[in-house]
Amino acid sequence: MLEAVLVDDESKALESLSWELSNLSDEVKIIASFTDAHEALNYLEKNTPDCLFLDIEMPTMDGFQFIKNLKNKNFPVVITTAYNQYALKALKNEAIDYLLKPIDSDDLNDTITKVKRFNNKNYTAERLEQILINFNSKAIKKKITINTDGKLLFLDSEDILYAESDGNYSTLFLEDGQKILLTKKLKEVNQILPPESFFRIHNSFVVNLGKIKEFLKTDGYVILKTNHKIPVSRQKKSDFLDLL
Repeated sequence: MLEAVLVDDESKALESLSWELSNLSDEVKIIASFTDAHEALNYLEKNTPDCLFLDIEMPTMDGFQFIKNLKNKNFPVVITTAYNQYALKALKNEAIDYLLKPIDSDDLNDTITKVKRFNNKNYTAERLEQILINFNSKAIKKKITINTDGKLLFLDSEDILYAESDGNYSTLFLEDGQKILLTKKLKEVNQILPPESFFRIHNSFVVNLGKIKEFLKTDGYVILKTNHKIPVSRQKKSDFLDLL
């Protein structure tokens, strides 16, 4: 059964869509519905439905802005609106389908079929991805696996200089000058990196211990072999010195 979230600023429209979906009770379960776009975004940061039904015309944030603000996009989006001029734009904004209000039952059935097909395809892709990650971790012990931009990167940990936090994102800085942006918090990145080689010396930085050239104790900085200057927080200083 598909778990769906509904977002529409008009309560009557929500009731209508809920009623249509209730006729597909064996196919769809509504796990949450919202008339406030910001509340819906907060919910979707912590929850991943099988499908999102999203209205376009909303007062504080339209549907396209909503999609851009979604941090978690691991589910298909179906656009619902009374205005057919949005069809092409909806599909260009990563929506899997487009439903015109009042929603026709046959159209809704077709959409549910598309959603199922999309989720089955993604499930297979996720399984293959996990198999590849597991194989890599067993076969190539020195490499770490990074998931970014829809692809897997297998990096030698010794090629990584440090990782830097930017809120909900992080950047890996490689020795050859490359920068890799990750949609992960630094805490998550730190868990991926081998603990015997990397240390979180600051809330915003994890460094490769093997790349440190100097430690300026008075100033509270480390200098890497590439001359990058990274701060050491007071809270981490004692643990860091114990490591060295």
